[in-house]
Amino acid sequence: MKLGWPNSKLTFWLSVLAVSFLASILMTLAVLLFLSDTTTGKELRAAIGIDSNGLNIETTRVDKVVVEESSAIIETIKKVGPAVVSITSGEDAFRDIPGFGRIQAPRTSGTGFIITSDGLIATNKHVVRGFETFTVTAASGETYQGKVMATDPSNDIAFIKIEARGLPVADLGDSDRVQVGQWVTAVGNALGELQNTVTVGVISAKERSATPEGEGELYGLIQTDAAINPGNSGGPLVNLSGQVIGMNTAIAGNAQNIGFAIAVNDLKKDLELFSKHGKIIQAYMGVRYQTITKAIAQSLSLPVEQGALLVTLGNAQPAVIPGSPAEQASLKEADIIVKVNDDRVSETTPLVRLIRRYSPEDQITLTILRGGSEMTVNLTLGQVGG
Repeated sequence: MKLGWPNSKLTFWLSVLAVSFLASILMTLAVLLFLSDTTTGKELRAAIGIDSNGLNIETTRVDKVVVEESSAIIETIKKVGPAVVSITSGEDAFRDIPGFGRIQAPRTSGTGFIITSDGLIATNKHVVRGFETFTVTAASGETYQGKVMATDPSNDIAFIKIEARGLPVADLGDSDRVQVGQWVTAVGNALGELQNTVTVGVISAKERSATPEGEGELYGLIQTDAAINPGNSGGPLVNLSGQVIGMNTAIAGNAQNIGFAIAVNDLKKDLELFSKHGKIIQAYMGVRYQTITKAIAQSLSLPVEQGALLVTLGNAQPAVIPGSPAEQASLKEADIIVKVNDDRVSETTPLVRLIRRYSPEDQITLTILRGGSEMTVNLTLGQVGG
């Protein structure tokens, strides 16, 4: 049996559908007219008290999202920006910068940040090396003459001073609490020309080591993909609370977005020493060594895969420095230091970092391997720096 709509009912429902369709079209047209920029649309909106200039639903929604996503970074820069300074020295020279052409900029340029309201500034040692005085330009545009107050003998940190009062100060955070993946901003005098340039990235890794040109090996570095350019050296790496967690120091020249910053806790320890002694003094052993890795242990057939192998570096750089605490403690070339007190020497906690935990005149116990035998040696640390 073939079923179908009775003719009378079919006619009824077709009429209902036609009326509904026509009504939906008219409603859509009415809404479009109401929202349109025509005179009629404006008059209709005005009649019910809606401001035509403020009605842009899509733009309002997008702008709200953009501001919410960026507000933390904006507030961070408002907080730290006033404490960031540009540091220049030497005569101007012309340099070819890709994208900018030939520009005139100081021969030496870098960045710093104010850490006391009376003008003490933290920066990199390599920024101020070879010069006695500098021109310091504050974020406000005011310029000052600065001079070096202290440098770290084993790290790329320096303190310079300007004569001023009531300056804005950077808030120093805690680099031990830094997490891989967290957002950070870098602020600096990019290319020695673009003052207080802001870049954004994340913490890519912690406890990195690197050997920048002209420096010894640096340890405990924070790696970031926030762009760090020439001129950014000495500038702050900042978390989204506006706290400095690192000092931008070096970049990988053969890669993109691989930059390194000195952990701010290292800087804070130097600041404590400077405040106490008027200079940065550190404990001193007097050895030259190679940090042992698995690859080095295999290539040299060493009995351990971690430690510090005392080695001679060229004819004039013996493994044990004459007259040093290490010589007085009878350390010898080829000794392997495996522990300082109860702390093991490793890639992530190299010998220099362990020694930095102590003060001059402290006595430590070294566990060493010599000729396949383990032994302990007591050593009284000396002093270096000034």
